[in-house]
Amino acid sequence: MHKIIPFLLLLVILACKTDKTVDIPKQNKTATNLMASNGYIGDKQCAACHPKAYDDWIGSHHDLAMQVANDSTVLGDFNNIEITLDAVTYYFTQKGDDYVVKTKEINGDENTYIIGYTFGVEPLQQYLVDFEDGKKQVLRVSWDTNKKRWYHQYPGDTISPHDWLHWTGVSQNWNTMCAECHSTNLEKNYNVEGDSYNTTYSSINVSCESCHGPAQKHVNWAKSANGNASKDTYLISLDTQLNQMNSCAPCHARRTKLTETLEPNISFENQYILQNLSTEFYHVDGQIMEEDYVFGSFLQSEMYHQDVTCTDCHNAHTLEIKMKGNNLCLQCHEPKYNTPSHHFHESDTEGSQCINCHMTGKTYMGNDFRRDHSFRVPRPDQSITFNTPNACNNCHSDKSPAWASQKIKSWYGNERADHFSKYLLVSSKASLSSEEISQVNAFINNLDYPAIARATAIDNLDIVTEDQYQTLLSRLEDPSPLVRFNTLQKFDLAPPELRVEVASKRLSDTTKMVRVAAAQLLTGLDLNMLTTLNQSDLTKAQGELETMLRVNADFSTGRLQLGDYYNKKKQYNEAIYHYQIALKKDSLLLPVYSNLATTYSQIGNPQKALETLNILIDKAPEMSRAYYLRGLIYFELNKPDNAIADLQYAVELNPDDTRSLYNISTYYYQNKNYKLAEQFIKKAIAIQPGNGDYQYLLALVYKEQGKTDLSNQILQGLQ
Repeated sequence: MHKIIPFLLLLVILACKTDKTVDIPKQNKTATNLMASNGYIGDKQCAACHPKAYDDWIGSHHDLAMQVANDSTVLGDFNNIEITLDAVTYYFTQKGDDYVVKTKEINGDENTYIIGYTFGVEPLQQYLVDFEDGKKQVLRVSWDTNKKRWYHQYPGDTISPHDWLHWTGVSQNWNTMCAECHSTNLEKNYNVEGDSYNTTYSSINVSCESCHGPAQKHVNWAKSANGNASKDTYLISLDTQLNQMNSCAPCHARRTKLTETLEPNISFENQYILQNLSTEFYHVDGQIMEEDYVFGSFLQSEMYHQDVTCTDCHNAHTLEIKMKGNNLCLQCHEPKYNTPSHHFHESDTEGSQCINCHMTGKTYMGNDFRRDHSFRVPRPDQSITFNTPNACNNCHSDKSPAWASQKIKSWYGNERADHFSKYLLVSSKASLSSEEISQVNAFINNLDYPAIARATAIDNLDIVTEDQYQTLLSRLEDPSPLVRFNTLQKFDLAPPELRVEVASKRLSDTTKMVRVAAAQLLTGLDLNMLTTLNQSDLTKAQGELETMLRVNADFSTGRLQLGDYYNKKKQYNEAIYHYQIALKKDSLLLPVYSNLATTYSQIGNPQKALETLNILIDKAPEMSRAYYLRGLIYFELNKPDNAIADLQYAVELNPDDTRSLYNISTYYYQNKNYKLAEQFIKKAIAIQPGNGDYQYLLALVYKEQGKTDLSNQILQGLQ
């Protein structure tokens, strides 16, 4: 089924000045003072009344999130240091008050850049360079503040200056990738048509107002003679789990933006779409794999469902954990869990630490170790079957998962406590038995399990029949917006009448994320089909969808979605334009090629479609879908031998590719080779027995073979 592609990787084309030296702009050109117009006043006024909180915050990662580069903020060694990393040579030096880096690229190009800002402070510090069109770029080379060395975060890759992964490209663009979560009251101000920025902020770092909201009214209240009589202090209260999630999650989650600007005290789901536990970013059981930024993990946890929140473990202002070692956990958990009878390791060793069994982690950015906040019990038994990681083998890497699983059984018995990961693992399988389908359906409908896991199971399922669609209808009333959103997504390829029926239930949803999904279902449908809908709700939801698409248009994936949007609206030239921009931003964003080729086919230009697919196959020679699509184009070009060869190779690459099998069978049926037609369509049905289109084709084949009883039996079953 079609999925929203998360807007988390991006690419823009940047231009250096002709002298190949990029100058740092004056400060007032990069950050407009927005305080007077929207109530942001800066953190200095907070200190007078809140000295303890302010002193705790000073020097924190939030305070030092971004700083103007000078001799008190730059930690890296710019003392005429030359180093070569992955075939790129860097020379770090100072020129007056400026911090300068000279580079020699793998193709021999030489450039000189002036560092404008520092980014972060520990365990690494990055550096920003100002470019034209309001863009700031993050140097690939970083300073390891622990080992006191320059390094590449992901070593081993030699990257051409023209590659989208190069630091001057979108993958390291500050305006989109970083800015919102490193400065206060940030407005990206992206110009879609000009591919340029006028990004502004009130405070360069993550200040008091990032979490508590604009403080002007609060200061006025505090100074007012009658202020203390009012219960409304005009600041956001962060004393509940919900308020903390809405405050912390926007910058500690892998998500897609719905709105132009992050606003304090607005619910997360009305500003973002949370990435579910897709295997693109998480292990199949929900453990962290890519940089998932905590929130998606925490929502899986029993901690979250017991109303635990960030400040139960972390100081809100220093950001440090409140206690060291197991004492942090013993705030809530019984002392028996801190004994060898529970953890079966010698006390006061690494093996006895709660976090090493229940909060495994991974190193990102080369040296930044981050822990998984799903707080799970080690399951080496699942590792045996699904190759998922587990805490036991993280330490005992010389042992097998089977060894670890046997240890668990000897300590805790043969039965494992029920956990949602069991059903996530089942839902991820390429094909499910009827019993497994029933298990997953029951899981999806059971509100006792984490909503993010249930939403992911919905996303994992391959829904191919209307009966299966019907089983999802109840989830449109789920209390979780994320479940409602992912449910709506599954109807994307449903018949138009069903899409209208489903979307009508959620066009007036209380959550923007869900309304946007409802609007997506209706995109491209005949306007006459929409006359029965509430037009006010429809207009509002469509506007919210278009805002989301434009807000994310500086991402390559955002341009892809814009292309998809215009394709559905049958505005094919507009779609082609945005697909082409997406490829300029990221020539390795492979889904663009298939969608662009399909659009060329739709406007009657199969030759351009073929050229596009040839490029795709050259970039991804093992991609089954590319050969499937090229096979269809070869049919359009009246080259059936080429078409069949491509479709058969698509199946060879992906034996579960039923669409290729279906098209091969259709070709043989049309050419009266009923034996081969039967052979291929039966293979497709074996994989997807409930697919009505496949069953119908087999019925036609049987009819032509004179097997009337078998044909009629199938047709009766389809009624």
